Amino acid sequence: MRKGYSKQRRLDTESTDQIQLNLECRDEIIPILKTVQHLYSKPDLCEQILKLVAQDVNGDSRSDCGREGMDYGQIVVLASVRLGCNLNYDRLQDLSENHRRLRGIMGVGEWDEKTSFDWRRIRDNVCLLRPATIDSISQMIVAEGHAIVPNAIETVRADSFVMETCIHYPTESTLIRDGVRKIISICLPLTKTYDLPGWRQQANLWEKVRLASRNIDRIAGKKGQNYKRRLRKEYQKLLKQSRKFVKLARELCTSLSLPAATPDDVFGDHSLQAFIARTERVQNTAERRVIQEETVPNSDKLFSMFEPHTQLYKRGKAGEPVQFGRQVLVYEDAAGFIVHHSLMSREQGDKDVAVEQTKILQKRFNNRIRRLSFDRGFHSPDNQTELSDIVPSL
Repeated sequence: MRKGYSKQRRLDTESTDQIQLNLECRDEIIPILKTVQHLYSKPDLCEQILKLVAQDVNGDSRSDCGREGMDYGQIVVLASVRLGCNLNYDRLQDLSENHRRLRGIMGVGEWDEKTSFDWRRIRDNVCLLRPATIDSISQMIVAEGHAIVPNAIETVRADSFVMETCIHYPTESTLIRDGVRKIISICLPLTKTYDLPGWRQQANLWEKVRLASRNIDRIAGKKGQNYKRRLRKEYQKLLKQSRKFVKLARELCTSLSLPAATPDDVFGDHSLQAFIARTERVQNTAERRVIQEETVPNSDKLFSMFEPHTQLYKRGKAGEPVQFGRQVLVYEDAAGFIVHHSLMSREQGDKDVAVEQTKILQKRFNNRIRRLSFDRGFHSPDNQTELSDIVPSL
C-alpha cells in the first residue's frame, strides 16, 4: 500500500512549511530542501507531481493494498537530493537516517525508529522514475519558478559539460579481459543447463588471457628498452587466447539457436551477443593500433564493456585534460533554472546541436527568449546566421 504523503502530522514532527532551514548555509542540499518545502505549500502542483510519480512506481499494480511502501513524497525528496547533490546511495542513506531537516520534510519524526532507509530500498524506489517523468517534474518546477520571476526566461545562456561515466581507465587489454570475463560468466551456466561440450578447459584459457593482460599492464607501465616489441608480443597472445573464447561463445549461440552477434549489438543491451560484439570490436582496434601500428580514430574505439555509450573528450580543462563520459548541453535562465537539456550523441559536438536545441527551447517557451549567449565552441558562420533568426539578441 502506497500513499502520496502522510497528511496526518505526527506529534514528533513539525508541519513541512514550519521546518526552519539554515538559509545562510552554503551546502547544496539547502536550496533543494527549500524547493521541496515550497512545493508542499502548493497543493495543486504537489498533487500533479505525486500523480506522475505514482504512475511510474505502481505501474499496473494497485496502490491501496499490499504491504506499506515508501511514500511518493519521500521518493521525490530522495531523488531530488540525489540528483541535486550528485550523491551515491550510501551517502543518501546516511543523510536520510541522520539529517533532521531532511527527515522532517519527508514526514519522518524524531521518535520514528521503524522506517528503514536502506540504500537498496532507496535505489529500488528512485530507479522506478522514468527520465520522461523526471523531465516533466523539472518543467513543472521551472514553470513555478517563472511565476515568481516572470522575466527570467528572457535571458538564457547555454553551455555543455561532460557527464562522466563510472568506468576504470580504459585500455584495450583490460577491456578485452572484461569482455572475456563477462562472456564466461554468461556462457558457463548455459553449458551446464543444456549439457553442452567445449568449455572444459575454460579455466586454463582464462588464466592465459589474464596473464597476458597483466603482462601488458606491466610493460606499458614500465616501458624500457624495446617495450613496443614486447608489448606487441603480449598483445598477440592476448588476441589469440581471447578469440578462442569469442569463437566458443559464437558456437554456443549457434547451438542454442540464438542470433549471431552483429556490429549493431555493440550499443545494445547486456546480452551475450552484445558482449561478443563489444569484445570483437576492441580486439579489432587493438590489432589495428598495436599490431598494424595504425592510428585509430576515437569514433572507432570502445571505452567500456558495461557502459558502451562512453566517449572520450579532450576539452583542455584544467586538471582534467581527458574526460570519459557523454556530453550534455544545458540552457540556464537568468534566475538559475535549468530550462532545457540535451544528451548529445557520441558523434556530435557543440556546433552540431546549437541551432536544433535552441529551436526546441524557443518553441517550448513561446518565443519569449530575447537574449541568448554561447561560448566560442558553438560558433560557426552558419550557426550565427540561423540563431539570429531564432533569437533577437546573441
